[in-house]
Amino acid sequence: MESKAHATEALRCRISGRVQGVFFRASTQRQAESLGLAGYACNRSDGGVEVLAVGPPEALQALRDWLHIGPPQAHVAAVDCEPVPVPDPRPQNFDTR
Repeated sequence: MESKAHATEALRCRISGRVQGVFFRASTQRQAESLGLAGYACNRSDGGVEVLAVGPPEALQALRDWLHIGPPQAHVAAVDCEPVPVPDPRPQNFDTR
């Protein structure tokens, strides 16, 4: 069992608002990589963005806080996050799709 300091968790977030065409995915990738997180950010057909992030709880919370702001061109209307099982195999990088 992993210690709390080295625990790995996963979080799926759906972000709505003006979040496509404003570098939201690329900015999220940079933010996630700076926090040491793996996963992905992808556009949704409803105009939102979905983010799956895997890593330590503190880093996930920092990303979650950042998602409420996003890059300067974005206007975030809502962020809906839920914990999910860590994917198997676990992602090694953070990608945009």
